[in-house]
Amino acid sequence: MGDSPRPAVFLDRDGTIIHDRHYLGDPAGVELLPGAARCIALLNRAGLPVVIVTNQSGIGRGYFSEADFQAVQQRLLELLEAGGARVDAVYHCPHAPDHTPPCSCRKPLPGLFERAAGELGLDLARSFYVGDRVRDVAPGLGFGGTAILLGDGESASSGVHRAATLAEVAKRILDSAPRGD
Repeated sequence: MGDSPRPAVFLDRDGTIIHDRHYLGDPAGVELLPGAARCIALLNRAGLPVVIVTNQSGIGRGYFSEADFQAVQQRLLELLEAGGARVDAVYHCPHAPDHTPPCSCRKPLPGLFERAAGELGLDLARSFYVGDRVRDVAPGLGFGGTAILLGDGESASSGVHRAATLAEVAKRILDSAPRGD
């Protein structure tokens, strides 16, 4: 593979990998969505980096601390590991939407994705952007990647693909990802 940038799968956390508990600051509330670990494990076996990118405005709003967020993340990683899956990195925006000065890391802004690409050697144009909200996948359109909106809640703009389940997402990614020999 060398040093050439590689595609990745960027996953939102709440509502995509785990049940959305709205401002989750307690690890006891972490519950994987059905099939999440199995689907991530399939992506792992295919050699695709899996990166979580998540807005966590509960930190900026004072609902929970950075340490609480880290404890929730640790629990998530433990549950994924128990299911044979792993993530390569986690990036989060701790700012509230009205943070002053405005940050560049809150989705749909590109800051966290650009940071991940630089730190992990990722090709944003060949990557997949998966989430349950348009703001989770919109950066993928800007980078020329593949945006996949999970579920049927929000209306999506042109160019955004739909998937009912994470299993459908994994199949679509694996069917379209380049194969290395």
